[in-house]
Amino acid sequence: MNSDALSILHDHLLKALAAAPEETRRLFHGRGRCWPGLEQLTVDWLQGVVLVSLFKEPEAAQLEALKQRLLQLTQSPEWAASGAHTLALQHRYLLQSTTEWLLGEAIEDMTITEGGLHYRVDLGRKQNTGLFLDMRYGRDWVRANAQGQRVLNLFAYTCGFSVAAIEGGATHVVNLDMSSPALSRGRDNHRLNGHDLGKVTFLGHDLFKSWGKVIGKGPYDLVIIDPPSFQKGSFLLTKDYQRVLRRLPELLSPQGTVLACMNDPAFGADFLIEGVMREAPSLRFEQRLENPPEFPDADVECGLKALVFKMGD
Repeated sequence: MNSDALSILHDHLLKALAAAPEETRRLFHGRGRCWPGLEQLTVDWLQGVVLVSLFKEPEAAQLEALKQRLLQLTQSPEWAASGAHTLALQHRYLLQSTTEWLLGEAIEDMTITEGGLHYRVDLGRKQNTGLFLDMRYGRDWVRANAQGQRVLNLFAYTCGFSVAAIEGGATHVVNLDMSSPALSRGRDNHRLNGHDLGKVTFLGHDLFKSWGKVIGKGPYDLVIIDPPSFQKGSFLLTKDYQRVLRRLPELLSPQGTVLACMNDPAFGADFLIEGVMREAPSLRFEQRLENPPEFPDADVECGLKALVFKMGD
């Protein structure tokens, strides 16, 4: 993160703020490795809050230079015109993901908008805000394909897919996640959008100990699988994804659809395609969803993979 890299970041952010999005978006995605020296840095626009995230500890001098460049940004006409009012720097490499508030008051949580839908997110307290912005097109796809569907949302987290599905006309969504606080936030997200919670079920269970309960609430017309790449003690992608895939025929209706997602840069789309062919051969691969343009990647196989499969005719 030398001075040339910081100049590139500064210029990129000036252009982004000059045409600030109305909704929440990523402004800079260094992790796609398209800008040398900035691979461990991202910048998100949270409708007035600019959240800068560092994923690897820089040298002290580099960190100070970054802060000074960011503060220079706040003095620009582009910053003023964008309506930005808060600048936060999150140190994701620290155990507590400590957040520094470089400009403006500390904000614990706020409501953001994506696709006209509202989500409550956390700032300054947790590693993740509660909404993964690279999955925007996935939520759009679910919303466009949920009409009349009974949906199972595995590893639901804060239920972004569930919100999209209900908004798209799903008859019912079953959300499963081990984290009760995450599911509680999911309820909040549905309430923010005026949804009927009678159409939504929240299961705070370990999936691998609850197959009977999950299968018993089926069959499902759409199953969404969006697990963490690695969650100590609960999910190991290389072993546990296969365990989910082999259960799909029991979960799906005869014309059922699966949206299978993965965001581990070490594995390409073939990991999922071959896994489905092996564990659930009654399913056929239909398409891979594009990623939003604000998430460029030097190698598309290292970015988010969101693949659609359908039960065979």
